[in-house]
Amino acid sequence: MAQQLHVELVAVEEKVWSGEAEMVVARTTEGELAVLPGHAPLLGQLAEPGQVRIKLAGGEQVAYEVAGGFLSVSAQGVTVLAESATPVSAQSR
Repeated sequence: MAQQLHVELVAVEEKVWSGEAEMVVARTTEGELAVLPGHAPLLGQLAEPGQVRIKLAGGEQVAYEVAGGFLSVSAQGVTVLAESATPVSAQSR
């Protein structure tokens, strides 16, 4: 089985999404960033407007429009702390 990332997407009021993923893609103020398992620790500021895409095993993807906040990558996984997060309608790939 491929290595997985533990991902948490948290908005001010609630945990929006939590689970295991193969990759997280987010747009930061430094540019678009793709995080895979084993990524070096980092802290990035999310660009506004921005989108966080979480790629799951099997090719499924979930995406959220996010406003404000940060992306944190640590040995424990990826945490996205956003002021707000709204699901994007499902996309077929």
